[in-house]
Amino acid sequence: MANIKQQKKRIKSNEKNRLKNAAFKSSLKTAIKEVELAVEANDYETAQSANSVAHKKLDKSISKGLNHKNFVARKKSQLTKMINTIKK
Repeated sequence: MANIKQQKKRIKSNEKNRLKNAAFKSSLKTAIKEVELAVEANDYETAQSANSVAHKKLDKSISKGLNHKNFVARKKSQLTKMINTIKK
C-alpha cells in the first residue's frame, strides 16, 4: 500500500476508471451480440437498429482509448457483412 497521499488518490481513481471501462466494454459486447442475434433470427430491421447502436459504441470506444481503431474498423465491417447476408 502506498504511503504518499497523491498515490493513494491515484489508486482510488484508477479503480473507479477500471470499473467504468469494464462496464462500457460489457455494454459494447452486448450491443454486438444483439446484432448477431438479430441476424440469426433473420430480422433485418432489428439488425439495422442494433447495428447503429453498436457502431456508436465502437466509435466511442476509440475516443475513450479502450479499443484500437483497426479493431473497431474490423468489427464494424464484420457486423455489416453479417447484416448483408440477411435475405430481405
